Amino acid sequence: MSLILGIDLGTTALKAALFDFQGKMAAEALQEYDLLTPAPSYVEADVNIYLTSLKKCLKDLSKKADLKSITAVGFSAQGETLFFVDENGNPLRNAIVWMDNRADTQAERLKKQIGDDTCYSVTGQVSFEPCWPVSKVLWVKENEPEVFSKTKKILLIEDYIIFKMTGRYVTEGSLLTSTEYWDINTKKYWPEMLHIMGLTEDHFPQIMESGEVVGQILPDVAEELGINPKAVVCTGCLDQAAGAIGVGNIKEGVFSENIGAALAICVPTANITLDKSRTMPVHYFALPDTYMMHTFTTGGMTLRWFRDAFCKMETYVAELTGDSSYDLLSNEASRVEPGSEGLVMLPHLNGSMAPDMNSKAKGVFYGFTLKHGKGHFIRAIMESIGYIILRNIEALNDMGIEVKEIRSLGGGSRSAVWNQIKADITQKTLYTVECKEAACLGAAILAGKAIGVFASIEDAVQKMIKIEAYYTPNTENKEIYARSFLHYKKLFADLNGLFEVTF
Repeated sequence: MSLILGIDLGTTALKAALFDFQGKMAAEALQEYDLLTPAPSYVEADVNIYLTSLKKCLKDLSKKADLKSITAVGFSAQGETLFFVDENGNPLRNAIVWMDNRADTQAERLKKQIGDDTCYSVTGQVSFEPCWPVSKVLWVKENEPEVFSKTKKILLIEDYIIFKMTGRYVTEGSLLTSTEYWDINTKKYWPEMLHIMGLTEDHFPQIMESGEVVGQILPDVAEELGINPKAVVCTGCLDQAAGAIGVGNIKEGVFSENIGAALAICVPTANITLDKSRTMPVHYFALPDTYMMHTFTTGGMTLRWFRDAFCKMETYVAELTGDSSYDLLSNEASRVEPGSEGLVMLPHLNGSMAPDMNSKAKGVFYGFTLKHGKGHFIRAIMESIGYIILRNIEALNDMGIEVKEIRSLGGGSRSAVWNQIKADITQKTLYTVECKEAACLGAAILAGKAIGVFASIEDAVQKMIKIEAYYTPNTENKEIYARSFLHYKKLFADLNGLFEVTF
């Protein structure tokens, strides 16, 4: 049986999964790794952890499936994480992880020199920020000149792993979009930004589309990893784009939401659609000449925070019974009426992103009284994420982008209670799929298309993705959630200035 290997290069873990051509997952494995924080605002990673973790995952997979059956390899990758390599492809320093915010001086200079309006029209990103690669490249140039002078190529994480597997330097648009040195209109490197960085196109990989064949895996690498030496390595895409593909979100009108450590949203569009208020970023999608409205917020981790801080008993019971602690929390939330009896939550524990951007936003519980118990707080958290989803749908509607249905993935999609809450708040039908490793499946779909197993991504989605469940909106809850949503928006607006105050 031929298999496709989907690799998800995550922030704190690497996942690998094997799929047959019908989308059935034959095996999966995960390896976690630690990040390095050598100074405030610095987030780095030992470059070796990624290949080491991949080897460990493949060793685990080999116990469940035949790695010699792997015909193609595809990728889902975190965005923005940077690698600086010499003429032999050897790393010159640790990888700078996307969460790193050291380059604030460089970002502010770009704002003044070029302007955020130009940044948005050229790159699709709403502003120059310390987290984006262009700012970090300038930081390295100014603070680590010895590294910069020796740098032959500047790579993103997918580019680096593909190079190690094939010896070729290639990249693709869905990862390049947020570098801010790539022009989303021309699909080429931005000449003005290259000049500012003091670099040329030769310092960056060749640009390909997602789901294209890069080449056969190098013989020594195949032997080291234990996989088929004839396996073909293919370009992948940004993790959120891969997740969208993995739940069948590949056309206009479909909105995918991923609740994990963050809440991420993805909405494909046929054209570049800019937001007049410059709050909604535009990314290149994994299908040629298509785009996606994509943003995220740290609000997704709020339920985990609440569980760890206030639900020790549920965690203890889950350990004893083997149940999921989140299932226990969902059960408590299910016993509370929609609207949480007036309790409203802002889940911005680490700032808020588009369309209500405020890096200083905080978490807020508002309206609780003596009648409110733990279940109310749990349900209010779940509802608050639903309000963020609706807020994004509202912003997209203002841009002329209609959302017809929702596809859910990530840890949040495992809760039937939460799924129904999101359907009721948005008044959109919400679908979940059988495969819970959507990003790995999306990577496998791209690789399958690349080697010709499928005629197109649409064909692959049709054959590999199975709907697990759907949740139709309960119209009886429409009015109460409409009122609660207004309270949510007013609460955020009224507290927006107060968030700037430090204590």
